[in-house]
Amino acid sequence: MANVQRSAKALATLCVVLVIAGCGATKPTVDPTAGWTAEKLYQDAREEMNAGNWKAARTRLEAIEARYPFGTYAQQALIDQAYINWKDEEPEQALAAIDRFQKQYPNHPGSDYMLYLKGLITFTPPSAMLTRFTQQDPSERDPQGLRESYESFNELINLYPESRYAADAKQRITWLVSTIAENEVHVAEYYYTRGAYVASINRAQRVITDFHGVAIAEKALYLMYLSYDALGETALRDDTKRIMDENFPDSILWKQGLKPPRNYWNPINWF
Repeated sequence: MANVQRSAKALATLCVVLVIAGCGATKPTVDPTAGWTAEKLYQDAREEMNAGNWKAARTRLEAIEARYPFGTYAQQALIDQAYINWKDEEPEQALAAIDRFQKQYPNHPGSDYMLYLKGLITFTPPSAMLTRFTQQDPSERDPQGLRESYESFNELINLYPESRYAADAKQRITWLVSTIAENEVHVAEYYYTRGAYVASINRAQRVITDFHGVAIAEKALYLMYLSYDALGETALRDDTKRIMDENFPDSILWKQGLKPPRNYWNPINWF
């Protein structure tokens, strides 16, 4: 019995020694940026950004926010974090950074850029880049991102008409309006082919009233004509045809119907 107790005591002592030795062998992690000024951290972050090292750059920028939360470097760090997250295909984090910036610095000179960046993030979501392989028309996707992009660019133009980003935002809005209208027509056609004529009319009518001057309005009117005809609403059908003839006198839809050639044009990749 005494031998067992001595063995147990010796084993316990050995375990303690090993634990102490292990602790002594573990070296504390040293932060290479300890003691760096905000300026030094930001310069290093910019170098990492220029090299495309998004993770390292993000670490430096987050350090600026944590150590020097007040001042111009902290403000610029948040702007750059939004950009880095966008480039690193982290749109949710990028949008979160923009939201924080807008709340903390509502009158910052860089507010126009943040609105522009917000529009870019939703203008080209990761799924949009797949269209070059899937051959999917952008207007056939969920339009939520397109609408959010439109709202951001539109806000930029209204609040900062002299911004250096306003001209590009206007070009993007032109495409967005056309694409969102096309999405409405896709939905209207979907309803029509399934016999939901009233729903088809409502979606097509939205294009006529909400999107002025878009080319897809021609097809929207044609769908309204077909739907009214299917419902036996001859007066509304004829009135729609009159409007269509006035605005699109040479429309090929009367001969071609709803089966135009597939259009793979995708201007997302132009920008």
